[in-house]
Amino acid sequence: MRFRGNDYDGEGVTIAIIDSGVDPSDPRLANAKVEGWNITLSATGHALLGSDFSDENGHGTEVAAAIHSLAPAAEIHAIKIMDARLRTSADLMAAGIETAFRNGSKVINLSMGTPNMGKALLLRDACALAVENGSVVLAAAHPKGERAYPADLPETLGVASHPDCPLEKFYYFAPHRFARKEWGNLSGKFLAYGYGVAGDTSDRGAYRGSGLATAFLSGRVACLWEALPDESPQGICEVGRQLALTPVPEIGYR
Repeated sequence: MRFRGNDYDGEGVTIAIIDSGVDPSDPRLANAKVEGWNITLSATGHALLGSDFSDENGHGTEVAAAIHSLAPAAEIHAIKIMDARLRTSADLMAAGIETAFRNGSKVINLSMGTPNMGKALLLRDACALAVENGSVVLAAAHPKGERAYPADLPETLGVASHPDCPLEKFYYFAPHRFARKEWGNLSGKFLAYGYGVAGDTSDRGAYRGSGLATAFLSGRVACLWEALPDESPQGICEVGRQLALTPVPEIGYR
């Protein structure tokens, strides 16, 4: 990523991918530094940490490949909270966020969310703790602009996507320009690239939506952390908003 006349690749930054695990042997992750854990819940609701972060579905590996394509020097922490059918819970998401920031991740990626308002406070507490400990949390918004947590929380960067959004650009729905009464939960969100193949807009592969868009924006945020190592999480988010373009309503998101 080019920023203020220099190129950055995420050197010295750790990115947590809270997902279905990561397969480090995937050729797209050649030379990537990957370590991680899996989290399960005990019968009493306590989080149990294990060492197996193997990816049974491929979703987490796809996210990791997207991040690695933009921040190839960043270290990846794979935090597995999903099974082969991509089932998980808000409690596991919260445990994943806490595990991520307690292990030094500056960027925390959740290409997922829940519409359950009853779990919003739990997730907000986890995200607030992450920010207090120096991390930026990015989460996928609902593909139709409906409610989703933690993307709709003020402590996170919510990310949506659109097929016409190119890889090299991203947009920001500033609340003062895109009021919630008209734009719903897209107000205050970023809009980023959501295709499976990075870099080649002539052959972009399958459209994957907001989950992959979150990954690409996470890679950019890692590069910003490298460029601005002394900045706060709030400052990194503000720089991202300044770099973003303003969406054109005709792009089709209403």
